[in-house]
Amino acid sequence: MIDHYFHLDFQRTRGLQEQLREALVGAILQGAFPPDEPLPSCRDLSRQLSVARNTVALVYESLLEKGFLQSRPRSGYYLHPDYRELATRPAATPAAGPDGDDGQDPTVGWARSPSWGERIRHPAGPHQGILRPSNWRQYQYPFAYGQADPSLFPATAWRRAARETLQSKQHRDFWISDAVDQDDPELITQLRTRVLPKRGIQAAPGEILVTQGSQNALYLLARLLMGPGVRVGLENPGFRDAWNVFAMQNADISLHDVDEHGLCIDERLADCDYVYVTPSHQVPTGVTLSAERRARLWQQAHAHDQVLIEDDYDADLDLSSHPPPALKAADRHGRVIYLSSFSKSLGPGLRLGYLVADEELVRELRALRRLMLRHAPLHAQRLLARFLAEGDYDAHLRRYRAAHARKHDALRHAIEQHLGACVYASGSGASAFWLQAPESISAQKLAWAASRRSVLIEPGAPHFFDAQPSDRHFRLGFSAIGAERIAPGIELLADVMGRV
Repeated sequence: MIDHYFHLDFQRTRGLQEQLREALVGAILQGAFPPDEPLPSCRDLSRQLSVARNTVALVYESLLEKGFLQSRPRSGYYLHPDYRELATRPAATPAAGPDGDDGQDPTVGWARSPSWGERIRHPAGPHQGILRPSNWRQYQYPFAYGQADPSLFPATAWRRAARETLQSKQHRDFWISDAVDQDDPELITQLRTRVLPKRGIQAAPGEILVTQGSQNALYLLARLLMGPGVRVGLENPGFRDAWNVFAMQNADISLHDVDEHGLCIDERLADCDYVYVTPSHQVPTGVTLSAERRARLWQQAHAHDQVLIEDDYDADLDLSSHPPPALKAADRHGRVIYLSSFSKSLGPGLRLGYLVADEELVRELRALRRLMLRHAPLHAQRLLARFLAEGDYDAHLRRYRAAHARKHDALRHAIEQHLGACVYASGSGASAFWLQAPESISAQKLAWAASRRSVLIEPGAPHFFDAQPSDRHFRLGFSAIGAERIAPGIELLADVMGRV
């Protein structure tokens, strides 16, 4: 049985059963319980919450009747295989009682809510996301991808830029104002002169749009360019939320395999209107698109009037001596839409990125963004501009890459020493290693078992878009974990793998 700790601040004005039932339903829908493990027993849960055992039993029975749970003799309560359907199923309206009562069970809190399932026209909830617990920082060995190591954040330099942004009247007068749909011209200048040239990109001010991260950029692009009948090529395995964003616009998504050379380019890809690609470090495998594949992709894009959406994942953290330039660097005809952000190098909570594209497209994207959020916070834009202008970002990247390289080498050595039965992609290592477990191992079960030992890994299944996704792949990120914890964490993971 999986151990769960529940803490509920019970309200005196509501019934215990109602509150416990709502808490359990919330935990179930958030994925807190593995489908093949029993829920906490009535005795354990009643002891944790200091309520009567019969109260817990009645709540479990009500969830059994409503289809959230199933009971297994001498084993306990488990999630029902179809429990997720209940989250979007409209609630039935009961008949009114003889005394005018509406007939509803007063302890069923959700029955009093509006029927949002009938009202929502474009549901986003059913789209699968990357599985990561919200309390991942509490894990002793967090092999999480895309998260920052707080000890490496350039706090002193950032504080200096923040102080200047706040104390200078010129800066302060700018960022407290409304820019309508414009971005900070200082940040645009820094992006043009300091950031983009490192990737071989030259851009005019009107070709740059500040975003709140690459995912925000993808949503803007999909909303503006995609819909029924528009075919989009997507790497498989690939970035799950790219699939989600394109699917929400009802685009025709065409899946294409990935091997050790990156995206496989074939005749089916030629039928696409857009191709979303992560050439620098493919998500999630980490492999780099080969020079030969790049050339073929370019030829195909020109021959079939395609537009490439380049998501420059992990480019700032590349550990190779001569990283390839961005695809956008060779673009002379506006055929590449380039996306990048500061999420990996500074921290995902910053929520600042940028898009480079043809000026006509950027104007339309800017107009669409205005309808959604006008612009990214100007204070954050100006602060980042000052941080870049003083050369602090370049200095930070040098230190960060050095620490990153040490973590990379430590993780690779630990994998080779303790996880020899696993296969990892040769190109892995930008910020994570992509592994394939032996045939007898389920990555999902491995992740659940490892979590009990305070080891966090990420199952790879959400990155596959097939009807039967692989359950043997998992990802080990090393950006958030301390270097000294990598070896003992992998040793623990190997021990767990031997017991699953």
